[in-house]
Amino acid sequence: MSRNVTTASGTGAAPPGGASPDTRPHTPPALDDAASLTVVPARHHARWAAAVAVTVLVAQFVHGLATNPVWEWGVFRDYVLSETIVQAVWVTLQLTAYATVLGFLLGTVLAFMRLSRSPLLRTVAWAYVWIFRSIPMIVQLVFWFNLSALYEELGVGVPFGPVFWSVDSNSLIGTIGAAIIGLTLHQAAYAAEIVRGGVVAVDHGQSEAAAALGIPRLRQIRRIVLPQAMRAILPTAGNEIIGLLKGTSVVYVMSIGELFYQVQVIYGRNGRVIPLLLVATAWYVVLTSLLSVAQYYVERHYARGADRTPPPTPLQRARRSVRTLRAAADRRDRPVVPLKNPRPVGDRR
Repeated sequence: MSRNVTTASGTGAAPPGGASPDTRPHTPPALDDAASLTVVPARHHARWAAAVAVTVLVAQFVHGLATNPVWEWGVFRDYVLSETIVQAVWVTLQLTAYATVLGFLLGTVLAFMRLSRSPLLRTVAWAYVWIFRSIPMIVQLVFWFNLSALYEELGVGVPFGPVFWSVDSNSLIGTIGAAIIGLTLHQAAYAAEIVRGGVVAVDHGQSEAAAALGIPRLRQIRRIVLPQAMRAILPTAGNEIIGLLKGTSVVYVMSIGELFYQVQVIYGRNGRVIPLLLVATAWYVVLTSLLSVAQYYVERHYARGADRTPPPTPLQRARRSVRTLRAAADRRDRPVVPLKNPRPVGDRR
């Protein structure tokens, strides 16, 4: 018959051979023994090789920019802040702003039409998105630019009846108007899908709870659905706006004095193609960077409901780094005061 024995760690079976179990308490290693261990850091040879290769490539690229005479940095400095280029940048910003605001307003209406229970509204919104996403932007711009060839006059009156007021199409729309209409209608098709995706991402139970509390439908959308949907809308919407900023360059076919068109006119006269293209590139990079910064802070604003402690901004990180450096410098300059009764290393009292 087997019998149980009680050890220091609990009750268990007797060890084989009749040997008595080890009841001595486990003692951790001494501090001196732990300090004598050799610590070998992990070595990342592939990471260092990749870093060296990337550094060499970047250095070669920068060296080529600085030493290659084809870039003609003197011509670049003469034109990058010239009055003609600055005015062209302003036209580009105006086209982007008008198309963004009007496009997302129309796109929001189309998105809720697609989410409507009316089959007619859903069909019309789906057909709009399908048509305007299928036609290239440059084709739409040329079409609206030649609208007067299709409709010489635009008027207001009774449908299928007499016209009370009419005006010439060219005088009503004009070149800038045709560009804004084309960019807006094209942008609205993509904005509708972006807004619809953000609204669908919101839990439907919240709308049901708001309806049970008697909150009107419009207030549900404005105060409950859209603030939460913005977290899903903003990243894609920011990319779309940046794409629209660069996409305004296609209005050069309408001879509108935006950035790319003016650059083409200038290098067509003086033959300095490379530095003038570099001017346009620099301005597009600056404008895109500003939009990216604005997108970052808007996303941070709407993320407050989901993340109560958002990560610090780059400016906050820079300030924290400066404070850390100052504190380290103060500690370095402060004299070291020796302890009166230092304890030995192995003393645990």
